Amino acid sequence: MASTLNEARAAKAGALTTFARLADVVGVGITRHADGYALKVNLRAPPAAGVDLPVSIDGVPVDIEVTGHVDTR
Repeated sequence: MASTLNEARAAKAGALTTFARLADVVGVGITRHADGYALKVNLRAPPAAGVDLPVSIDGVPVDIEVTGHVDTR
């Protein structure tokens, strides 16, 4: 079942907390995914070897991308 925008918004804070313990997080956002929404987690670098990142948070799918350092403009 596809996640709604409200479900993704509700899961966003939990995603930041969860991923910050596992990897170097640059940011967490919301993105379109299939016919619903997903969380988009941007990482500064790949996680350490042996670290398994969650594929969903509170039932909301997670898309992970290694973006490197992100500067504000």
